[in-house]
Amino acid sequence: MIGVEGKCGKIVLFLSALLVVFAGILHHLENSETPAASLRRRMAHDMHALEEGYRQKNRSCFVLGASGETGRELLRELVRRRIFAKITLIGRRRLELEDGAQHSVVQEVVDFEKLDDYAAAFQGHDVGYCCLGTTKAKAGTEGFIRVDHDYVLKSAQLAKAGGCSHFNLESSQGADKTSGFLYLQVKGQVEADIEGLGFERYSIFRPAVLMVDRQESRPAEWVIRKFLSPISFFFPTALSIPIKFVARAMVVNTLIEKGEKVEILENKEIYNLGKNVEK
Repeated sequence: MIGVEGKCGKIVLFLSALLVVFAGILHHLENSETPAASLRRRMAHDMHALEEGYRQKNRSCFVLGASGETGRELLRELVRRRIFAKITLIGRRRLELEDGAQHSVVQEVVDFEKLDDYAAAFQGHDVGYCCLGTTKAKAGTEGFIRVDHDYVLKSAQLAKAGGCSHFNLESSQGADKTSGFLYLQVKGQVEADIEGLGFERYSIFRPAVLMVDRQESRPAEWVIRKFLSPISFFFPTALSIPIKFVARAMVVNTLIEKGEKVEILENKEIYNLGKNVEK
């Protein structure tokens, strides 16, 4: 009996220690902030001035992946803030636009397998937003790599050749081209490959698990979101983020034109930029 009790005690101690370590990691993620992130957060408070100043520059942008969850939210934010003279959606099909967007948005339908034939769609834009992506479960390994790497990289190449100076990429928390996990490896590799193109400004967004009720069924993500919901209450920036904050942060960061040539915005900074601005 003593032996059993001793083993149970050790298990309890181990789990307690593991919980303390996990909480420590979450606390570190929750409270760390780079100087550049602090600067962007402070500047984001004066949104009216930023928007008006940017609006006067009469710039245009394109959005890739506007049919997805982040792209859809991003389009809403761009239309609402009216900071671009022209917004172009580049995708495989025409989308049904919400009220208010029909008169300010142009749609270009392309075949991603033959993007070179549609180079004109990428010409004449100052800013590009890429929210393009799929999953291995939906597209298979080869299909996932083709979409999340090949399509994204080719689009960036055409955008650069077409005059785009600021490219924004939605990536993922933990993206690393040396990762042993395919998803993170592909995300990290395309980040690095696009950096090699030499955009005047290149912004990489690495959100954690996106908190959103998706239109398409992703059971695994649904389970993860349910698991993370109580954790997010105490540590809102460590492991997840509302998708509206991601879209809003992408727009806010565009307005703050004092960033580095290549800037990586991790989940905490995306959260703060998306939350601490006028809705």
